[in-house]
Amino acid sequence: MLHLALTMGYSIFTLHGGLAFVFLFLLPVNGDVSYSIPEEMKRGSVIGNIAKDLGLDLGRLTARKARIDTEDNNIQYCGVNLHTGELIVQERIDREGLCATKASCVVKQELVLENPLELHRVNIRIQDINDNSPTFQEDSFKIEIHESADKGARFLLDEAHDADIGENTVQSYVLRQNDHFKLNINTKDGGRKYCELVLDKELDREDKKEIELLLTAFDGGSPQRSGTVVIHVTVLDANDNVPVFTETVYKASLPENSPVDALVITVSATDADEGLYSEITYGFKHVSGQNVFSLNPKTGEVRVAGAVDYEKESSYEMQISAKDGLGLASTATLIIEITDINDNAPVIYLKSLTNPVPENVSPGTEVGIINVQDRDSENNRHVRCSIQQNIPFKLVPSIKNYYSLVSTGQLDREMVSDYNITISATDEGSPPLSSSKSVQLSVADVNDNPPVFEEQSYSAYVSENNKPGSTLCSVSARDPDWRQNGTVIYSLLSGEVNGAPVSSYVSVNGDTGVIHAVRSFDYEQFRSFKVQVMARDNGSPPLSSNVTVSVFISDVNDNSPQILYPAPEGNSFMTELVPKAAHGGSLVSKVIAVDADSGQNAWLSYHIVKSTDPGLFSIGVHSGEIRTQRDISESDSMKQNVIVSVKDNGQPSLSATCSMYLLISDNLAEVPELKDMSYDEKNSKLTSYLIIALVCVSTFFLTFIIIILGVRFCRRRKPRLLFDGAVAIPSTYLPPNYADVDGTGTLRSTYNYDAYLTTGSRTSDFKFVTSYNDNTLPADQTLRKSPSDFADAFGDCESSPEVGTPVTDN
Repeated sequence: MLHLALTMGYSIFTLHGGLAFVFLFLLPVNGDVSYSIPEEMKRGSVIGNIAKDLGLDLGRLTARKARIDTEDNNIQYCGVNLHTGELIVQERIDREGLCATKASCVVKQELVLENPLELHRVNIRIQDINDNSPTFQEDSFKIEIHESADKGARFLLDEAHDADIGENTVQSYVLRQNDHFKLNINTKDGGRKYCELVLDKELDREDKKEIELLLTAFDGGSPQRSGTVVIHVTVLDANDNVPVFTETVYKASLPENSPVDALVITVSATDADEGLYSEITYGFKHVSGQNVFSLNPKTGEVRVAGAVDYEKESSYEMQISAKDGLGLASTATLIIEITDINDNAPVIYLKSLTNPVPENVSPGTEVGIINVQDRDSENNRHVRCSIQQNIPFKLVPSIKNYYSLVSTGQLDREMVSDYNITISATDEGSPPLSSSKSVQLSVADVNDNPPVFEEQSYSAYVSENNKPGSTLCSVSARDPDWRQNGTVIYSLLSGEVNGAPVSSYVSVNGDTGVIHAVRSFDYEQFRSFKVQVMARDNGSPPLSSNVTVSVFISDVNDNSPQILYPAPEGNSFMTELVPKAAHGGSLVSKVIAVDADSGQNAWLSYHIVKSTDPGLFSIGVHSGEIRTQRDISESDSMKQNVIVSVKDNGQPSLSATCSMYLLISDNLAEVPELKDMSYDEKNSKLTSYLIIALVCVSTFFLTFIIIILGVRFCRRRKPRLLFDGAVAIPSTYLPPNYADVDGTGTLRSTYNYDAYLTTGSRTSDFKFVTSYNDNTLPADQTLRKSPSDFADAFGDCESSPEVGTPVTDN
């Protein structure tokens, strides 16, 4: 049964009923704890409750990784039960194997706790039990005694050796009953018992020349153990001098790791006798390091015979005997001190490591615990530790020979994901020895990087009238984080395009970043728009970034030219007068058209596809100006119908047509009254109009002659310009998406036209056109006629006539 006391004390062994009771005393020194236990305790035996003795929180032993370490990291003789806090025996404890003959045998252990690091020394004093019997160096030995020996002569006998100590070592000797000798027991300074054979009755070689004695050695243990040796006594002739050593105690100093056969010391003894009686033989008696040293029996030289290691044994004490030829002997003590040399490099032990380390740990965080051991002594044992300088970690000295591995800066897994930390340890010996240990430390990812787009902005180009679902472009973002922290998902930010949600125009693939068109685009409605795309990672919390995607819509030739002048407005009718005196190249009228497309799709060209007199009029390909090709003659028909086709420059080309009605006359009076001229927009057959025109020409031939004469008369009476303005095209005729392109359907800046026309009435007011150049045709009459009047004057044409509205082009 184990008992623990909190005061200084010592162990007591008592025998009671065959059981050994051991009292353990706790010896607190500077907060450390000490226990006393007997050797050879069974594995699992409880030494004491260290958690209770040190006042530790039992519930936190596991969390703090409580464990028992040894100072020299050799054998861990005990362990700690994390559930009960008890210190238990873990390995066989043999006091003799640990401490040999030392009176005090202490096993030093360390209780290590983490978070925070805490170190307690545990001194376990090993109490000896009587588990070894006394033994003699030899089973028998011989003694030669001269018959002349006096009564009371003493003869030193070999000591019995017991590996135990204290009361368990040799306490007494017993000599079996005989006629000549008795035993004298003495105690040396160290407490060792030795015996002498005392001659109690003179010897008579003639009576008995050999005597056999039995010597028994007893220890003081319980139960008591013993060992025996047979002593053969040979009676010789008189030899009255024993060898004498030059010194009682020999001392020598020897460096560890000395080579085999190195001379340690030479002992010497002399004998005053002569001849055989003076021949001395040297030998070891009890030797603690009998395998380490050898003794030359003739010369007395002590040499190294095995490995000399200071860390195993720092000193040796030996008894050397000197015997003469007849067996008389004397002894001397040899003490050899082993000096330490720096032959052990430091050993680095990684006791704890937090791996991996989150990249967002704050500087100064402890990530590992290092322990450094050096088996040498004094300065050879002092160790300095360091790590390389180019990493964000450092070693901080802690308790005793422990170091904390601490972070010194902010970690970034995206820059460095793994660290190979080399720890170097160098002692202060001469020469110094060093060792190193590599520690692999990984950095765990934290979602600290938002996705970053490869471009600051993206542009997508698509032709109008595209198919829904077609691909516009692809955006790509990269996130340097790891796994789900680096997985990017794309989405559209809410917004509007022309008042509609952006999602009704485009969509984005959340995995690939490919942007698709949701609908077909119309360049004439809008030419570009912008959307915001968000890239978000899967971290917690998620991080995101945005990018602008500009979508540009390119034009496709999907709009036909729109003719502004002449333009249809209900059933209104419009015509123009051409003076008979017009010369070749004179400006007659102008066709004005626009195209809602842009670029070359809006470049317009004008062509006369059919006219009453094909050689009389021409039209500017790019200006749309209708001019006379030659001078007007009397034989030319007064009624001229010119059908104009307007084409754009797209692929394929689109076109529109219109009819221009011209009257060759100098005076409005020559124009007959035409009433109820009907206009059928749906009749597109030119042949029918030509027949009607021929009838009208025949009917009103004379009327036109009168009108021409009347116009000439009026010109002499009222000289004025008929064409004194510019064609006024209201802005309402221009489509909202009309792009003004020079030479693509608008008048040149050198011409101005005015035309005034009522809409929705039976009559129209004309203000005939003149240009501001020298070729402008003069006229001074305003014609007020109903559409039906002109229907009789002009024949029907293949294309329906278009009635213009006020148009302006500057």
